[in-house]
This record gives sequence, structure tokens and C-alpha cells, in this order.
Amino acid sequence: MANTVNASMLAKMILVGAKSVEAKKEFINELNVFPVPDGDTGTNMCLTIISAADEVRKLENPKMADLCKAISSGSLRGARGNSGVILSQLLRGFTKAVKGLEEIDIDAFVQAFDKAQKTAYKAVMKPKEGTILTVAREMAEKAAEIALKVSDLEEFFSGVLEEGRASLSRTPDLLPVLKEAGVVDSGGQGLIEMMQGAFDAFLGKEVEYEPVEEKREPEVKYLYSCEIVIIPGDLYDESREGELKDFFRNIGDSVVIKPTDEAIKIHLNTNDPGLAIEEAIKYGTLVKAHVETVSESALIKTIKDKKKPSKKRPVELKETGFIAVSIGEGLNGIFSELGVDYVVTGGQTMNPSTDDFMQAIDEVNAKHIFILPNNKNIVLAANQARDLTKDKDIIVIPTKTIPQGISALINFIPDLSPEENEEAMLEALSLVKTGQVTYSVRDTSIDGIDIHEGDFMGIDDSKIRNVGDDPEAVAKELVSLITDEESALISVYFGADTDETTAEALVSELSEIYSDCDVECHNGGQPVYRYLISVE
Repeated sequence: MANTVNASMLAKMILVGAKSVEAKKEFINELNVFPVPDGDTGTNMCLTIISAADEVRKLENPKMADLCKAISSGSLRGARGNSGVILSQLLRGFTKAVKGLEEIDIDAFVQAFDKAQKTAYKAVMKPKEGTILTVAREMAEKAAEIALKVSDLEEFFSGVLEEGRASLSRTPDLLPVLKEAGVVDSGGQGLIEMMQGAFDAFLGKEVEYEPVEEKREPEVKYLYSCEIVIIPGDLYDESREGELKDFFRNIGDSVVIKPTDEAIKIHLNTNDPGLAIEEAIKYGTLVKAHVETVSESALIKTIKDKKKPSKKRPVELKETGFIAVSIGEGLNGIFSELGVDYVVTGGQTMNPSTDDFMQAIDEVNAKHIFILPNNKNIVLAANQARDLTKDKDIIVIPTKTIPQGISALINFIPDLSPEENEEAMLEALSLVKTGQVTYSVRDTSIDGIDIHEGDFMGIDDSKIRNVGDDPEAVAKELVSLITDEESALISVYFGADTDETTAEALVSELSEIYSDCDVECHNGGQPVYRYLISVE
């Protein structure tokens, strides 16, 4: 077996590594500590490495320099979520170290692994041990140690991968939250899966690696599957069933209405679940409303293909422009009203890629552009887009929630300089507290709280605060946990799974309880999160 890796073999290692991550995507997703329905580590790392693989497959008989450029550029632009961005930085550092070589030997791999981990650590403002960074660093350190003892590349790779698995097994000792949940770090697991695939390719194992992109699901017309149950009221009779069905067919497909003795069960696929629920409750009392994406990969592809700026690109160059991440018709409208030029569709359920931000930046014709990621798992991708942009001044305000993004925009003052506005907007973030109500996708235990699949969770800016089986009760308790004597404004944004009547009843209760505060109700229309709550 060869003791060097040429460009052809490195290309195969990347492609098989991508297939390995894709095959283990759901397993990696299951390791996420927070049981919230989101984009998840496995999905983000898979899409990131597939983006690199897509660029690699376009090359025929590549030279090392061209291959390294494809790997780095593809992964950087396709990076999603913190784990995806870190993976792209690992690949960026690795390719920087080997792009000038014709073949990579053991010593070159040692230098490349070291360059990879250092590049990734540098990209993260506050590196945390017990994560993918730790696994990458300890593999690089082991590589340097093994290189002094062996001259066989197979033995070298085997030793590095063995250390990677050992490092991964130690991550719960470095992060207590992993130990409590009984899992290893999901990002570290994703890195190991990629490395195992690359090693398999080097060993010549028969692994089908060509059609990575061909298995992605096609675009779907309607993104959300809705299950609605109502107890029929006076307005409903058999003659109205056809009328209701016609309405649903106008906003979706796969419409099924099943009347029973006590209730009416409704199913449809639609792009506007909020509108479907709003129409259903005209005919009776809502008992249940459940919304989920028809297909995660189809959702990602469809949203990406349909992304459009919230306003047409201005002909003349503006001084300042704004980009915000949001999902939900109501929230998108709020950001547009506050002056956002381009809404990048996404959030907790779908983390936008670096390339999504690059496209948005290209659409906003302004000298200075503020980006509001509005999710802690999207900040690194926004920063990466900033670093890749050369012709515009990009300022990322590290907003971690939608309410923080709204507060930052409200505190923008046109007469101030970009630097002064950045300071004012950052200060505004500390004045807003965020609450979120969503459901758990699996059983787990976090911070001493036992959580079961289907439970509703109240989450503040840092952790899960309370759990229950009623979303409104959870929301009410969460508000009590994040308000204090200085609180003056409570804003409630209800999602696609919540009807307006229920939300207004909750807000009415909150108004009575917190009579010294202004309490506002807004139709956010966001999926997954029953309520987003802002306290200022």
C-alpha cells in the first residue's frame, strides 16, 4: 500500500468521508443534548461536507492545488451551523497546508492536521473543550507522536483514528451536560465518521461514493404537513364540509377531512399552516394542531431555491443595509417593517449556510451591511460570510434570538456612524430577555429536569427552565421566571401551531398578572415554536 496520498486519492477520501457522514447523519443528530426539533449537528455537518464533495466531483484528474481550492471553497460556502462552520475551518486549514504538494506523506499529514485544528480554534471566539475542537486537537497531537514511531501510512491513520475515538469518549468528562444526557459530543462524532470514511477510502474498501447529491429529495410544493382536530360548532354541518375542503385545496394538497361522532379530523399539506388553523377554528373548537415539515431535506432545498429579498434591490448605493434571519410570515413582515432589506429564511429548524449569507450580501446594495443571525447556531456562518466578503463593510450583530434581533433594529439610529450603531445595538441585546416554548423530540434529562418526548419546554436565553403538557401553562410559567421588577414590556409572538384566539387569551391573562407592564400580542407564524416571548 502506498505511503503517500496523491490528489486522486485525497479526492476519493473526501467523497467517501462525505458519504460516511451522510449515512450516519441521524445517529449524529440523536446525540444533540437539547431535545428541540432543529437542524441538528448531523444534518449541518452532512450538508457542509456534501457541499465540498459537490465541488470535488466537478474536477477531472485534478491537481492538488485545484482540489484543495474546491474542498475549501465548497465547505466554506456550504457551511451550516456551528459544527458545519468548524468542519469547514478544519478543511480550510488542512488544505492550506497541503495545496503546494504533489503527494502527502506522513510528515505532511502531521503538519496539515495541526494547521487544521489551529485554524478551527481561531475561528471560534470562545472555544469550548469537550467538543469537535477537542477531538480535532487531540488527533493532531497524537499524529505528531505516532509519526516519530511509524513509517507506514495505514498504521499512522489507524493510530490517529483510534485516538480520535478515545478523545470522543472523553468529551462527557469535559462537558457535564453531555454526561448528564449520557451522550458524547455530536460534532466530534461527525468528525470521526468523516475520518473513518476517508480511512476506508484509503484502504481501498468498496464504498459507493459517487452519487452523494443524487439521493437528495426533490423539491416539494408544500412544506408543512398539518394535522388539525376540532369539535364542530353551530356553523358546521355536512353541507359545509365541501366548502371547507375547497378552501384547504386552494392553499395546499393531500386534503383529508374525517368527521367522527365527536370531532372532525383534518389533514393537509400547505405552506401556510397558520391560515389553515385559522380557517378550521371558524367551524368549531380547536382540540389539536400539529405541524411538521413534509421532509427536512426537501424543506432545505425548497427554501434555498425560493429565497428572495424582502425588497427589490435599490438602484442607487445606500449607506446602510440590513440582513436578518427569520422564518414565519408574521416575523418576516416585522423585520421588513423595521427596515430589513433581505430576510434569509431559516432559524432553529433550518440553519442557513455561509453561501446563503453571501447571496444576501450580494443583493443588498449598501456600503455597510448589518447582519442579524437571530440564532446562536447561525452566528458563525454569518461571521464566515463577513470574512469572505471583500467589497462591503459587513457588521455581524451576534443576536441569538428573534427578540434580540428586533431590539437591535429598534435601537439603530441613522445619524450615528456604523461603529456607534454597532455599540448601541450590542448594548440593546443585554436589555432583552427571550423565552421560547417548543416541544421535545426525545426523552432526556437536563439540569435535573426529566423531559419526555412530546413535552412542552420553556427555554430562556441559556437553558430549559420548565416543562409541562400544556403550551400556554408553560408559557405563563416561563414569563414568571424571566420577568422582574424592572420589566416594562412583554411581547408574545405566537407560531403557526397556535391559533390567535388561544394566544390572545394567554396575553389577556399576562396583562392582568403583570399590570405594570405593557403586554403585546403578535402573529409570528413561526413553525416549531408555539411562542416566542420577549421581556424588556
